[in-house]
Amino acid sequence: MRCWLFTFCLCVTCVLNAQLPAFDAQQQPPAPDYSKAEHWSALPFRKDEADKIPSWETPVSDSAKTVDVFYIYPTIYLKGKTWNADLSNTKLNKRIDTKPVRYQASVFNASCRVYAPRYRQSILDVFYDTTGNGAKSLAFAYNDVKNAFKYYLQHYNNGRPFIIASHSQGTHHARRLLQEMIDTTDLRNRMVAAYVIGYAIYDTMFTNLKPCEDATGTGCYITWASYKDGYQPEEKNQLAGNVCINPVTWSRYQTDTDGNYNKGTLLLSFRKKYDNACRTKIHNNVLWVDNHLPIVGTMNNLHIADYNLFWFDIRDNVAQRAQSFTNK
Repeated sequence: MRCWLFTFCLCVTCVLNAQLPAFDAQQQPPAPDYSKAEHWSALPFRKDEADKIPSWETPVSDSAKTVDVFYIYPTIYLKGKTWNADLSNTKLNKRIDTKPVRYQASVFNASCRVYAPRYRQSILDVFYDTTGNGAKSLAFAYNDVKNAFKYYLQHYNNGRPFIIASHSQGTHHARRLLQEMIDTTDLRNRMVAAYVIGYAIYDTMFTNLKPCEDATGTGCYITWASYKDGYQPEEKNQLAGNVCINPVTWSRYQTDTDGNYNKGTLLLSFRKKYDNACRTKIHNNVLWVDNHLPIVGTMNNLHIADYNLFWFDIRDNVAQRAQSFTNK
């Protein structure tokens, strides 16, 4: 994660100063073909980074898992000559696989078959763009995500219950996916939950889907944006909306938790678990986290570690919700 953080911080300035041409869909890299395995970062029944587990755990066979997860990764495309990423970029693909897929998508693998499509994600500039080109690029990226989900439903799902999971730019796309394909369709009856983390979610976005209220609710969504305890982000903040769920208590209303409630943090090594590392509370719809962990302990904006801080809490909760869905 240190390398990931360093690369992110180093490149932000140079990316935002880059001069990209006006967005033109015809000038973006070729579209993915989701019938090809190489256009998926993670698939069940094959070895990939989403299979990483803590060293003391025993792998669970994909054939034994009754739930799927469709995971949409965050922005890793920081610098380039096109608004949207090229899926033939092997260096970028490797960063996606060994960073967010390894450290985020893997959290679901004890209970779920993991599907993570590659998509022509938007460059980081889009979140600071005021020309309208960024919005066009994001819509273009979303179209890949939607096509991947359609392919997943038609060729892989076979009527199974599923989870939608995402982070950052991935959540930007997941919001729209939930709106267009799940919220007002019968698919919401098969959705165990949506873990849509690290980007603003508002309770007015959906007609039927509601925030989860406890650790076992199903057909609902979970979201938070993490910051150092006491730090107040700027008022116009893209990462936080008006819904925040505490990933330690799985409640919107718990104001403070002792660190002993936190089931554990995973940072760089799958051989190391930081027990009871995070004390949490919700403040003005963001998650305040008091921690003294390596690397992230001094950061005000904990966006990069939204999943890692609560890796074992999420892992346990996915199993809870999957079982609750089965029981219902």
